[in-house]
Amino acid sequence: MANVTFSSPLLPKDVTVYAVAGDTDTLLKVAQKNKIPLPFECEDGNCGSCVMEVVSLSDKPFMAQDLTEKERATLVAAGKLSKAEIEEAVVNDKPPRYRLACQYIVRDEDILVKFSGEPGVV
Repeated sequence: MANVTFSSPLLPKDVTVYAVAGDTDTLLKVAQKNKIPLPFECEDGNCGSCVMEVVSLSDKPFMAQDLTEKERATLVAAGKLSKAEIEEAVVNDKPPRYRLACQYIVRDEDILVKFSGEPGVV
């Protein structure tokens, strides 16, 4: 199981929920199941409204899945992903800190998810 802690000005305090390791639900689905008001629009990785910052809280190596092509293009267009971060993700398998909740699959690791509550703004 993974602990997922959501942090946002919309929440009275940080909220930690449990995600089942091996489940294929996106972070957006985990948030919806737990009534976390993470903004979203298209749910397909095209609009960028569900952008968030993901920080690993585990001692083990970060395990997030690779960026999808849609996610990469959307984050680059929004100015949230640099060429250096793309290279780190591809060459060194180090995922970037900004991700899209509708594309990010929760793994067996504790993470902190920061979001502003405004679509497209971290």
